[in-house]
Amino acid sequence: MDLQLHDHHILVTGGSKGIGLACALGFLREGARVTLVSRDAANLQAGRQSLLAQLPGSEARIATHAADLRQSAEAIAALDAAEQAFGPVDVLVNSAGAARRTPPDELDAAAWHEAMDAKYFSYIHMLDPVVKRMGRRGRGAIVNVVGAGGKVASPIHMPGGAANAALMLVSAGMAAAYGPKGVRVNAVNPGLTMTKRLQEGMAADARLQGIGTDEALQRATARLPLGRIAEPEEIANAVVFLASAKASYITGAILAMDGAVTPIL
Repeated sequence: MDLQLHDHHILVTGGSKGIGLACALGFLREGARVTLVSRDAANLQAGRQSLLAQLPGSEARIATHAADLRQSAEAIAALDAAEQAFGPVDVLVNSAGAARRTPPDELDAAAWHEAMDAKYFSYIHMLDPVVKRMGRRGRGAIVNVVGAGGKVASPIHMPGGAANAALMLVSAGMAAAYGPKGVRVNAVNPGLTMTKRLQEGMAADARLQGIGTDEALQRATARLPLGRIAEPEEIANAVVFLASAKASYITGAILAMDGAVTPIL
């Protein structure tokens, strides 16, 4: 299937690893040009090398910009640099930032603030300028990789879940506000996914239950109707589709990707 993404400029925040990197690979395979934005320059370089190893000859279609997206000025600087190099952003994929999973007795005010900075504002600081520029041009697509924790309150993910819930509202609201201007906005909510962040979550869950990390992982996997944890590429496949012209009438959608572990409407 031709997703009509050839030569489009895709900006992926959190693009140096995990789901963000898998999304970058998916877009590159469709012939797009991809800008990776992440806080750590070393991680960006490692991510770029990983992409080149899988897609030799794609050097000219990959750009990287280091920025701490918790700071709005750094987000705008990265966006300006990206557009100077590859032209206007056609698609934004927000996958940067993650709130630390913490048992409730370990929470304090700083943890709640940190979660909003790490997840909510790291998305908003890029989303806000990008959606406005897209609106002025009359076209664009945005996919926010949010998280299933915003739908169901988890004892070890309350600050992060609150940030996720806020991002779902923003995604739906922006879809309504910018649809008349030719911009689509959607969100995907991954559940357990095989990334480095999974280990942190399992460690917090293990502390809460008083069990080992391996046992916590086994119990979590056993609760999944599909019987396995998602791979980053599976999440990326949905993101690439939602960003493409094949999803031209899908906007304001919040797509659950938790393997049916939470069977709710």
